[in-house]
Amino acid sequence: MIETHGRSMTSAHYARMGKEECEKIHMASLEILQRVGIDVHDEKARQILADGGAKVDGLRVRLPEYMVTRALSTTPKRMTLYDRNGKVAMRAGGYNTYFGGGSDCLNILDHRSGQRRKPKLSDVREATLLMDALPEIDFVMSAFLPEDVDQNIYDRYQMEVMLNNTTKPIVFVTPDFEGCVAAVEMCEIVAGGAEAFQQRPFATCYINVTSGLTANAEALQKCIYLAEKGLPLLYIPLNAGGVNSPVTTAGCMASMNAGVLLGIVLSQLVRPGVPVAVPGWNGGPYNLQTMVGNYVLADEQGVPTSMGKYYDLPVFGLGGSTDSKILDQQCGFEITLSLMTALLHGANIVHDVGFMDAGLQGSLQVIAICNDILGFLRAATSGVVVNDETLALDVIEELGPTGNYLGHPHTLQHFKEPFYSKLMDKNPYSVWEKRGATSMEQRAARLVDQTLSKHQPEPLSEEVQKAIRKIVLREQERAA
Repeated sequence: MIETHGRSMTSAHYARMGKEECEKIHMASLEILQRVGIDVHDEKARQILADGGAKVDGLRVRLPEYMVTRALSTTPKRMTLYDRNGKVAMRAGGYNTYFGGGSDCLNILDHRSGQRRKPKLSDVREATLLMDALPEIDFVMSAFLPEDVDQNIYDRYQMEVMLNNTTKPIVFVTPDFEGCVAAVEMCEIVAGGAEAFQQRPFATCYINVTSGLTANAEALQKCIYLAEKGLPLLYIPLNAGGVNSPVTTAGCMASMNAGVLLGIVLSQLVRPGVPVAVPGWNGGPYNLQTMVGNYVLADEQGVPTSMGKYYDLPVFGLGGSTDSKILDQQCGFEITLSLMTALLHGANIVHDVGFMDAGLQGSLQVIAICNDILGFLRAATSGVVVNDETLALDVIEELGPTGNYLGHPHTLQHFKEPFYSKLMDKNPYSVWEKRGATSMEQRAARLVDQTLSKHQPEPLSEEVQKAIRKIVLREQERAA
């Protein structure tokens, strides 16, 4: 976990928008909700909203301001996620920032061959193992969409693999409502029951919503279901400025934010107090030169996160991604900058570490490199402890200008505290050459292989494994 914006300058500070800009976008969103409305493609959701005071005209739903104000007053400021053993792992709120992978890449850049290929379920397992092992990765996502399982229910297989190969929190994605239900069922088995999972949730669902002004049925059904169960949810409408919303950042963000507020209202009508995270990316102009949904664009950086901070709600952000197809200078630039901006803006749950090529490709090497960069960023943005021990005035007086600090007990006590990279080569040329003259790409591939060969995740009991497998088999029979 990396925390920023400490009150006593114990950490880094940055914000893309101030209170005045956020207030204007909020008021614009309220006007959109009242005058324009949102197309809500689920009858139950429309009825819940109508019962709460909304005006419903066919699919179109319009919300008065008081419904939004009331919902924001009951939405928690923090989302707490646990590990598989019931210990607090993530307190997502304020300026606490956690990082994890992404889901469902259609291709993998194989770290062994250097070639792009279609992923298999074994790649999901290796990605899960790697994320479970790396110390700067806080939560796990499936990384790849495996081609060697039934494509109608691939997410059930992903969930089984993740539950078996990590104790860290899981963010899961499902293409349909039934997959969300199946994933929750599996988690409840691991937790020891529905109430146990509700009390200490170690997984949450990333709900993909069509856009700010269009709420698709599956997203609404997931929102209602998770809220009914009292489980945390990530409600994420995304806009493409110039395509389905105004090309200007403010107009794109205002219309996207209207959809975010509708999700908050719906969840709180179902169950006041259920935790909801809001988007921390998009909300800016689309790449109208390529018409590709790029993952790292300058203009959107920090805009939706600023709105999340304005509402004091958990933010589901994006970082550690690149639109490059290979591990080149663009890759290094974009993964570093996107991690840094997500951190400084204060996004709380930052996903898609390791994504490439507009989310169409994933790389275990990039995940490993991001882990190293995050270690650097943690050190570079952490507060500086200034006290008698760290000022070391007595040591300075003892040794003076010509003393040998290397062998002093104070040095021996503190020398392991600075950040030392495992992948960046800091040696002289001669040492680098003697050790094989390797690139960071090669060293990352070696680290991935070493980790996969040595890391043993904490296993589930055989009884729980069988119960989870039974759900997957049930889903496979339904899909047949």
